[in-house]
Amino acid sequence: MAVRRFAILFSLVFCLATTIGTPSLQAGPTTQAIWSGTTWSGSFQSQHEGVSPFTMTVVINSDARGNLVGMTNSAADCFADTSLQLTVKGVSVVLAGSDPEGNSITFRGALDNSGTILHLNYILNGANGKCESDNGTGTLGKR
Repeated sequence: MAVRRFAILFSLVFCLATTIGTPSLQAGPTTQAIWSGTTWSGSFQSQHEGVSPFTMTVVINSDARGNLVGMTNSAADCFADTSLQLTVKGVSVVLAGSDPEGNSITFRGALDNSGTILHLNYILNGANGKCESDNGTGTLGKR
């Protein structure tokens, strides 16, 4: 019985000693710190015949409220340069927004293990005929 009490007491003292001497872990960098100020560019291909592939560059920064926003520069037939809201959960990424003509686009995908390539699917809901609905895939690489 005394041996058991000694073992329990020893375990408690050991745990306490190692806990007190251990500095607390620092939280990793925030999502804003990782993404804000980065530039990504790449190309996308529609799943539909007759829709031209397009290239796009996205510059990501934080807005006044701390939200991540990507400003696009694209060579797309079906949407104009616009501001996209960026949502990040782990490696999952969503970029979504609408251009001044009423075309809305959403990119969903994931960041690769290197942290430099976004593999994305897109869905476009256009405001007019040819661009009424489109979807496809592509990648953006960190520059």
